Amino acid sequence: MSDAEKQNRINSTLREVIQILIDGQEGFQTIGEHLKDDMLRRYFLAESLKRARFRADLENELHHAGFHDVKESGTMTGTMRRSWGDLKAKLGGGDYTLLSTAEQGEDSTKKVYSKAVQEALPLPVHKMLSEQYAHIQTAHDYVRSARDRRKAA
Repeated sequence: MSDAEKQNRINSTLREVIQILIDGQEGFQTIGEHLKDDMLRRYFLAESLKRARFRADLENELHHAGFHDVKESGTMTGTMRRSWGDLKAKLGGGDYTLLSTAEQGEDSTKKVYSKAVQEALPLPVHKMLSEQYAHIQTAHDYVRSARDRRKAA
């Protein structure tokens, strides 16, 4: 694989992860604002900030790799999921409904990260993605567990 192809692969992979992080950042923010449980609300708002930091770290990697136009938006699926979650909240959906929506978003995030860490990327980028992925998996499990507790109640 040529250097240009390697650079394009890095660019493509990181941009895909950045897009899903934007979805997560905005999703955690939106859902966090509607959650009734104070502890969950704080967790979601903090997680939104964490996704913003992950995104900034990856954008920085793209800048170091020579890609300077790193203006990404989230995915269409993420936008629709947030809109659907917002509608559910406005129609009186409780925390369980919102947590279900969040867990679906986290499933998508895990899928994108799983694919990204399998790519042949430079070691520092792979290490960063692997560390972020570990956090993503923990966050997913937390959201799923919180959702399941609401279902059982």
